[in-house]
Amino acid sequence: MPVLLLSITALAACSVSTTPGGSTAGASQEAGDGPLVIGFSQATQQSPFYVQLREGAEAAAKKAGATLYFADAGGDVTKQNNDVQDLITRQVDVLLINPVDPQGVQPGLAAAKAAGVSVVTVDRPVAEGAVAHVGRDNKAMGELVGKRLSEQLGAKGGTVIEIKGDAGGAVARDRSAGFHEAVKANPKIKIVEGPYADYVRAKAVTAMQDLLQVNPGVSAVYAHNDDMALGALKVLNESGKSKVLVAGVDGLMEAVKEIAGGGQYVATALNDPISLGSKAVETVLKVGKGEKVEPSIDAGTELIDPDNAAQYTGSGEFAQAREQ
Repeated sequence: MPVLLLSITALAACSVSTTPGGSTAGASQEAGDGPLVIGFSQATQQSPFYVQLREGAEAAAKKAGATLYFADAGGDVTKQNNDVQDLITRQVDVLLINPVDPQGVQPGLAAAKAAGVSVVTVDRPVAEGAVAHVGRDNKAMGELVGKRLSEQLGAKGGTVIEIKGDAGGAVARDRSAGFHEAVKANPKIKIVEGPYADYVRAKAVTAMQDLLQVNPGVSAVYAHNDDMALGALKVLNESGKSKVLVAGVDGLMEAVKEIAGGGQYVATALNDPISLGSKAVETVLKVGKGEKVEPSIDAGTELIDPDNAAQYTGSGEFAQAREQ
């Protein structure tokens, strides 16, 4: 991750840090004069995916010679709205927002509109207030994983525990809807909807411990990201449940290696955060230059299962997207 240099203004704000691709003086210049200034408000850094998303955005901004101010909301939508206000006062040219909550962030979006600052969202969309959204089709991810897991369970079916992401989030909603759509063709599959674990492994461990007590005969676990799925896998291993199948989403390398090893982890869907962050900044740069962009930009996905996991295995933290 690039070294973060804090300017005097950043220290005063206490909520944003600066990753300069050009000169930090760009923050006091008007749009179009000097390097583009980007404000990136992110929902959280409590998941490896979001850490890498930030790194991808920072690297792309640096490569383009743009200045990027970063703010971590820590999962708090009130803080995110305050962060957005701080970024606006720093005279950013364009805002890149990864919303904590699509509805809760509306005050920040309204403030951006009032200030004449365009907004691009990444990973998590909003209903209105952004000129473009850069993400992946989360429903398609859920469908890919659901179909593969259903095939693995076969005609016998079984009970599938679903560990959810965040309450009210579009990503969790779509990953759940896609999965349910894919497995409904198998009437022998029963889905037990677990709690929201906020994409955090430790929370998924606690949830799985409770769920396993109530559902000792579970056949599979589907989590809305690999970090939570790996937490569930840990509990299953500790409980001697070596035949219970596990599937997640995001292509976390730890999960990819589990799949390649031929164990009980059977599927994930690629969601390379580095390339997603890079594509988001590429879109922001176009918006900053006044270029027309599509309102919805799909970064693409692919199923990773035992048939192809070896092709995605590498040293990175997530499986990398193939060149289009």
